[in-house]
Amino acid sequence: MEIPRQEIHIEIDNSIPSSKEFKTGLADAKPVVLMSALRSLHAGYFRISLSLCSQALLWKIMIAPDSPSMSHMHSKLPSMAFHLLWYLALVTQVSLCFLYALKCIFFFDKVKEEFLHYIGVNYLYAPSISWLLLLQSAPMMEPNSVLYQTLFWIFAVPVLTLDTKLYGQWFTTEKRFLSMLANPASQVSVIANLVAARGAAEMGWNECALCMFSLGIVHYLVIFVTLYQRLPGGNNFPAKLRPIFFLFFAAPAMASLAWNSICGTFDALAKMLFFLSLFIFMSLVCRPNLFKKSMKRFNVAWWAYSFPLTFLALDSVQYAQEVKDPVGSGLMLIFSSISVLIFLGMMVLTAANSNRLLRHDPVLGSATDPKDKQKTLSLNATNQN
Repeated sequence: MEIPRQEIHIEIDNSIPSSKEFKTGLADAKPVVLMSALRSLHAGYFRISLSLCSQALLWKIMIAPDSPSMSHMHSKLPSMAFHLLWYLALVTQVSLCFLYALKCIFFFDKVKEEFLHYIGVNYLYAPSISWLLLLQSAPMMEPNSVLYQTLFWIFAVPVLTLDTKLYGQWFTTEKRFLSMLANPASQVSVIANLVAARGAAEMGWNECALCMFSLGIVHYLVIFVTLYQRLPGGNNFPAKLRPIFFLFFAAPAMASLAWNSICGTFDALAKMLFFLSLFIFMSLVCRPNLFKKSMKRFNVAWWAYSFPLTFLALDSVQYAQEVKDPVGSGLMLIFSSISVLIFLGMMVLTAANSNRLLRHDPVLGSATDPKDKQKTLSLNATNQN
């Protein structure tokens, strides 16, 4: 019995694609990369511009000619560095807003998911906060100018709109009660109101400033007490986002700055808020193990270390200008130095990890919504029975 033989012919193509075809392939790949970056972008990336804008405000206050506590350092902090920092913050903010606007056009479903997410929705305040800080640190506009006041309302209206939506849900919608959704990122909404209050006070609109301040400080107290009691929402916070715990002292620090602008002096209430933020900062610094898991791999959440420290540094500068003693000057020097060093460190780390910056970030997607977690637990209990 003979087995039929089959001939196998193998052809090897050694041809090299032409440079024209290779360039076409790269051109086709660029839109894919852009779409992937837009899909991964979320409002949490505005932490970067938040840090830049707050740092610009710090430098503006430190090099001000009417700053007696910093007069001896005025020559060491050239205004050129402040202007470069402000324009860098402006370019970063415009770029992030442009990219996020593209995401709203091409991936509106992802933006809607972010709006419904119990952590992601809080960072929708971040673009407005950055614009308001950028406006307050602007080197070429006076608070009493028409342009300044117009831009203030453009940036403040989204804050009031989100307030109406978010705060209304917290006490009227059963599935979205604050006791279920509260997490450290909820304090971003408080900071937005306080930054708007400071901006209004700088223009002399004290009634508007008091309105925004009252909204911010009352909700800060409610959120702080809710988180202090460790209600269900606090158990659903991813370890990668633990740098956001620094918002615990960022809110009272910003409240102190806002109240100082409203009253025109760093009075007893402003000092109390400054001491509260200082105490919470020390409490967090004394627990480095809390942030151990979040520091294993670079994440954009690391920028949450920078702007809260800048708010505390701004507070220390205002405090030093008021008390005019060695303790105040020492606190000002310590926190201003820490703020600048952390800010520069974050810029270096971000540049070194730029290839990871716009990759898919699973944090918001993997964070379980409290009500979804309850459903999962009830289903598991049913299956076990």
